[in-house]
Amino acid sequence: MAILRIPTQKEIKRYATLFNVLVKYGFEDVLSHSPILKIIPKKYLEKHPETKTNLSFSKYERIRMVLEELGPTYIKLGQIFSTREDMLPLELIDELEKLQDHVPKLKDFDVVTTIEEELGIEKFKYFATIELEPLAAASLAQVHRAQLVNGEEVILKIQRPNITEIIEADLMVMKQVADSLEKYSSQAKAFQPIRIIESFERSIKEELQFAREIDNTERFAQNFAGNEFIHVPEVYKELSTDKIICMEFIDGIKVSNVAALIAANIDPKAVAKIGVDLYIEQILDFGFFHADPHPGNIFILPESGKICFLDFGMMGTILPNEKESINDLLLYFLSKDVKKIITLLEKIAIRTNIPDYKKLEQDLYQLLEGISNTAIQNIKLGDTLSQFKIVLYENKIIIPHYLYMLIRGIVLIEGVGLKLDPEFNITKNLEPYTAKILRKRFSLKYLFKKNLNRLKDINALADTLPDDINTIVKKIKDGKLEIVHEHKGLKEFQTATSKAVNRLVFAVIIAALSIGSSLLVMAKMPPLINGIPLLGAIGFVLSAILGFYIIISIFRNDQF
Repeated sequence: MAILRIPTQKEIKRYATLFNVLVKYGFEDVLSHSPILKIIPKKYLEKHPETKTNLSFSKYERIRMVLEELGPTYIKLGQIFSTREDMLPLELIDELEKLQDHVPKLKDFDVVTTIEEELGIEKFKYFATIELEPLAAASLAQVHRAQLVNGEEVILKIQRPNITEIIEADLMVMKQVADSLEKYSSQAKAFQPIRIIESFERSIKEELQFAREIDNTERFAQNFAGNEFIHVPEVYKELSTDKIICMEFIDGIKVSNVAALIAANIDPKAVAKIGVDLYIEQILDFGFFHADPHPGNIFILPESGKICFLDFGMMGTILPNEKESINDLLLYFLSKDVKKIITLLEKIAIRTNIPDYKKLEQDLYQLLEGISNTAIQNIKLGDTLSQFKIVLYENKIIIPHYLYMLIRGIVLIEGVGLKLDPEFNITKNLEPYTAKILRKRFSLKYLFKKNLNRLKDINALADTLPDDINTIVKKIKDGKLEIVHEHKGLKEFQTATSKAVNRLVFAVIIAALSIGSSLLVMAKMPPLINGIPLLGAIGFVLSAILGFYIIISIFRNDQF
């Protein structure tokens, strides 16, 4: 039996805050079965007069309102899963998307003291000025502008105070609530809350590692070294830690500010094409891509016209074998090969539980036909990928997180392209890459390498096969070979058989009663009532009742 861990005082307060907010927005049913209620002091729990008013909002609106009120960790949870149509209903996705701009700035935050304590320096040793008012606020950090003593302009990305401890306490609460939801709510269980929290925990802990973000920035810069169209901000590693990043200040034009670009004599259409080309290059050439390319993370340098990506906390990594699968998926989509798409999805999926392969095949065919019947200039790849995620969700296919990051990135970057050029079509940018993939697939070098790998696999199998066979034979001799056989539908078959046998037995009993009663009537066996043997009459009545009962049970299809 599992033993309930006693939470710390801080965790108890977070539980109490969570429970109070849930009650406030009408989710008290979530709490009814939680064992944590037994150890929370009554003083932490309150009644909320606003509950009745809040119930006028939809369920999904109230979920978004709960996340907003609970603070940064929960807002980040909503932001991350605002693109997971594979897990959540579209109505909830629409509400979670509203969380992108709902992060309040910190009040009474002592920026200078935080920097001095974290870096172990005095402010004026390196910084001439530090602006106390933040340029921007995110769920995990704030950004402040500063100037170094040598005159260089920089920005300081500073983690919120005690954010790690807050997140750890919030994650503990989330896991407990998710566990309760899966145990006691069938409706919530369908959303797989435990898996959602586990995935969220991985994402948020990665983003908290600022040292990792610095490494990401340097790797990104190396990938594009020598590229004349892109600028990567310089990181000042000596002024950075795992909680502060000091980076070159980019005095650029936000990519979505078309009027400012035109005023700076920069062609928005050219920016759209180059920017999307750079993003596709990140995916297909390097397998290392920016996972959050929204307009606030892309600036254009007015003097050179170079494109500058910002915020490398969320990056997607595609392994070499995964990159080949991405290429295959692209080619299968273009050739409308539904069967190969399904086979590839089963290969790369984390889990599949496809209830109806025919339905999946039909859904994908309709999706691809919709693309084929649309003029090339009207195709919106983002819309297509969003529909693709819905198909996966409806057919219970869960693909790796990096693939959802990739889909989200393409949707965002296409949106940027359309903002710059209403006639922009991302499929034209993909044409050179598809041609490149096809050339590679038919090259002698690729074919030789692929067949060489197959020969290595066959050789490895030949090496291990005798040992494997010997192991199996030995287990057979020792009587230790176990074969696990699962018969799907056996329970239903047993139930149906049991019902049939029961009805057969009753039919035999009815027949026996009818025959016995007939013999009694024909023999005039006393006692008699109006010349009719009483026992024979009783037998006929019982036979009739049992017969009617069986007929009714058959029509009602009950569990008899």
